[in-house]
Amino acid sequence: MKMTFRWFGQKSDSVSLKQIKQIPGMTGVMGFLDYKAAGEVWTEEEIRAYIGEVRAAGLECEVIESVNVHEDIKMGLPSRDAYIESYKATIRNLAKYGVKVIVYNFMPVFDWLRTDLARVIPEDGSNSLYFDEKDLGDMGPLDIVRRTAEASKGFSLPGWEPERMAELETTLKRYEGMTADGLRESFKYFLEAIMPVCEECGVVMACHPDDPAWPIFGLPRVVHSMEDFEKLVALHPSPNNSICLCTGSLGSNPENDIPAIVRRFGAMGRISCLHIRNVKHLGPRVFRESSHLSSDGDLDMYEIVKAMHDTCPGAYVRPDHGRTIWDEEGRPGYGLYDRALGAAYLNGLWEAIDKASK
Repeated sequence: MKMTFRWFGQKSDSVSLKQIKQIPGMTGVMGFLDYKAAGEVWTEEEIRAYIGEVRAAGLECEVIESVNVHEDIKMGLPSRDAYIESYKATIRNLAKYGVKVIVYNFMPVFDWLRTDLARVIPEDGSNSLYFDEKDLGDMGPLDIVRRTAEASKGFSLPGWEPERMAELETTLKRYEGMTADGLRESFKYFLEAIMPVCEECGVVMACHPDDPAWPIFGLPRVVHSMEDFEKLVALHPSPNNSICLCTGSLGSNPENDIPAIVRRFGAMGRISCLHIRNVKHLGPRVFRESSHLSSDGDLDMYEIVKAMHDTCPGAYVRPDHGRTIWDEEGRPGYGLYDRALGAAYLNGLWEAIDKASK
């Protein structure tokens, strides 16, 4: 297991590389250039500067997140080929600087969705990301975008980049009539185009599941269950077509057996990294994000980490969204303190499981 931390860069992250380096067991970051729009090439100069800064702090950057797939690719429009060529160029550029895994998703329009970015947890007074589908009944897509932007504390939010949201109304209109099968066909086309480049460069693509784990606003979503993952790996046989298994995204649906999913696809060699966090179910399609501790949520962190240890021990891991605690000011879900506690907890589980196995 390689423990990592998501880092947005010194200009847009409240957490510094120095602080990340001081977290016990931390080997590196899962990197992100939050100013890059979907479809833009990540240039060598930008990549060199970002990764050089990470390495100078004594950390690795072997995983890059959110190289966003342009909506034209997902919709299967004639313009997709040009955007795919740009994506290939980005893969090649990242590979030159030691990147081994690229995390991406194939969710139409919304990369993730919450109805509250700072819901207070009555038990301890902290706050965390929260979702209640009933709250969407009074809000359309444009309303939730405005509400999310207002609650972001001035920080950029991955998947909610202003240039994407500015074209929201037009994009939603173009998705009308799109089915899950149609989206999956576009997905297959994309993978068939980029897999030869990935194999040539030694880069693994890791698809992040839908968040939350069901369709939103009538848009099809095709990566949120065991069955969906079976279809994903069947889209292309290359081992470079892999999964970023996010326990919180999948765990938003209590019907998903997360340890079983880890074991299934870990044993197939199709899990290259994991985002690990816990969620607390509060009703049908109502949940909040909790601390990583198993007893604070509804996911069994021990069984998840054990499944990883048994089937994909070399995968990259990061503690995913944390609560906002100890009066910290930071990007919702991405503060320092609770994620650092999560990393320590996961490292403790790993040590105990590893020693017991021997």
